[in-house]
Amino acid sequence: MKISVIGCGYLGAVHAACMAYLGHDVLGIDVDQQKVDNLNAGKAPFYEPGFPEKLSAGLDSGKLIFTTTPQAEALKDIEVHFIAVGTPQGENGAANLTYLWEAVELILDNQPNPKAVIVGKSTVPVGTAQQISARLETYNAENGTELSLIWNPEFLREGFAVEDTLHPDRIVYGTETGEENWAQQQLDKVYEIPLGEGIERILADYATAELVKTAANSFLAMKISFINAMAELCEATGGNVTTLAQAIGKDKRIGHRFLGAGLGFGGGCLPKDIRAFGARAKELGVPEAVSFLTDIDAINKRRRDRAINLSVQMLDGDVKNKKIAILGAAFKPNSDDIRDSPALEVAVRLQDMGAEVVITDPQALPLVAAAYPQLSLVENWEAAVQDAELVVLGTEWDVFKQLDPVAVAGIVSTRKVIDGRNVLSPQDWKNAGWEYHGMGRS
Repeated sequence: MKISVIGCGYLGAVHAACMAYLGHDVLGIDVDQQKVDNLNAGKAPFYEPGFPEKLSAGLDSGKLIFTTTPQAEALKDIEVHFIAVGTPQGENGAANLTYLWEAVELILDNQPNPKAVIVGKSTVPVGTAQQISARLETYNAENGTELSLIWNPEFLREGFAVEDTLHPDRIVYGTETGEENWAQQQLDKVYEIPLGEGIERILADYATAELVKTAANSFLAMKISFINAMAELCEATGGNVTTLAQAIGKDKRIGHRFLGAGLGFGGGCLPKDIRAFGARAKELGVPEAVSFLTDIDAINKRRRDRAINLSVQMLDGDVKNKKIAILGAAFKPNSDDIRDSPALEVAVRLQDMGAEVVITDPQALPLVAAAYPQLSLVENWEAAVQDAELVVLGTEWDVFKQLDPVAVAGIVSTRKVIDGRNVLSPQDWKNAGWEYHGMGRS
């Protein structure tokens, strides 16, 4: 198939490279010239395991190319246009759809293949697909074309995006009526290999397909915030949230995944999506339907407050001029994404309180340096903890989870550690002479 992917950020670039890997001819389109130049040179603009290899393979095969100025002649041959632009959070919490509509008009302005399929992958408020479909109907009536829209939400996990693109656990199609049509058959050709592996394809109407992504993210956020609420109760009662999570996770109706208490969630999806979901529900006149999302957001923010308060407590009531090592800046391991990172927020707030904060992270330091030039960054954990009076584990990278508490003890000034992700062994660290505090672990 001849495919375009409009928007080559995290979602779009991965999707483009993976579609080329599946054998399609892919044209990636983005407005950022530097990003396009880097992608054409085989340089990944973000850290994602497996992506550089798929990018290089696509470029070497000649099936993948990126541009900022797509030629109309090239677009006329495109059979399927994927829209993967960002929908950032606006000031009122709602999603900003400016880039989405620009992508739609880009396709229409270049006289596309008269029977092309436009596939939405961006996360959008429910009702957006119907609006785009109405725009296409008007265009079709004026130009004698048969452009069609399918909404095909993405479910990528950062750190596993390539695997999730090539071997998803489900593929959702949103069509006008929720029934099969010729556009769906075209998209089946795009996904022929994963569908051939037995991946389930779920047909839905536009509204349901849009809701699937925001509903899934809201449920995951709810699960994380639930266990963090339990962590608050454990801290008040002397309970151990790790053991609690282990016990309730044995219930097959609940499961263990996303029951890790700690600093809470971050990144570019969960926080943005639950706020946009709430804003859209308010616009639809049913804010009470998702009012619980406000509590989820509040619980998530309180875990960061807890880490700050615990830091002050462990440093005898004042962090001013105290050296604090923050291990981790990305919002999760195996990613360089620092958007809404709990670890980074804790670091910034402690520095604003007068602490001497030093941060290390295996992948995210270049992005941190660009966004927060006031912060002190070092390349490795040894330099970060040198003479530190408090160590805070903020992101559960393997290199931090595997630290030897005896070895670290020989470098720091004071043996005090906050395990912000509950991944260290409390007993091992206490045996090495550390004052250990987890998040909801007695």
